[in-house]
Amino acid sequence: MTRRGRPPHPDILTPAEWRVVEGVRHGLTNPAIAARCNISLDAVKFHVSSALGKLGLDSRQDLQQWSGVRADSALARASHADRPPAWSLGQISRTTRDLPAMADWLRDIVGLPEIMRFETAAFFDCGGVRLYLSAGDPAHNSLVYFRVEDIAAELEALRRKGVTIRSAPHRIHVHGDGTEEWMAFFDDPDGTPFGLMSVIRGEEGEGT
Repeated sequence: MTRRGRPPHPDILTPAEWRVVEGVRHGLTNPAIAARCNISLDAVKFHVSSALGKLGLDSRQDLQQWSGVRADSALARASHADRPPAWSLGQISRTTRDLPAMADWLRDIVGLPEIMRFETAAFFDCGGVRLYLSAGDPAHNSLVYFRVEDIAAELEALRRKGVTIRSAPHRIHVHGDGTEEWMAFFDDPDGTPFGLMSVIRGEEGEGT
């Protein structure tokens, strides 16, 4: 006799529960998870409660710190045994008052390749480092510097597009081998600065 109903899922959580749990572990609120997963707020609460019960956890904080990995993920299949420990910068964060407008500006004016965009976040590629853009108070942003080859040409291109230039290219240091460090600054639509930096190789003894 064939059993009726949905077959058991071959993982500790269902796909729907995993999506909600990953939102919780990312620090999202229930309304934000509901919007991201396109489900109701009651559904989010149900999945959180169900996951806590299945995992034997007591609180949302416990769930946020739970280290389980979904069985069908690439991380679960990856082997890191032979890789030496190495850290590199993977992502930087930036907040803005108007997420859609700032995301369009970064893509269309600054020229950053857009990786993906959601209602509450946008991601851009900065030469292998991701820029994570979210809504918030830009007053607390860290200063982000973009490394470019031709700092004067890049800044002039931004000027022609109407971008406010805060500081023209200026040399800040000359190394012993003559290599020069240059910087310049421009404002985003929130009025907070971005930096440009460029390293100009020189011959030993050049510069002062």
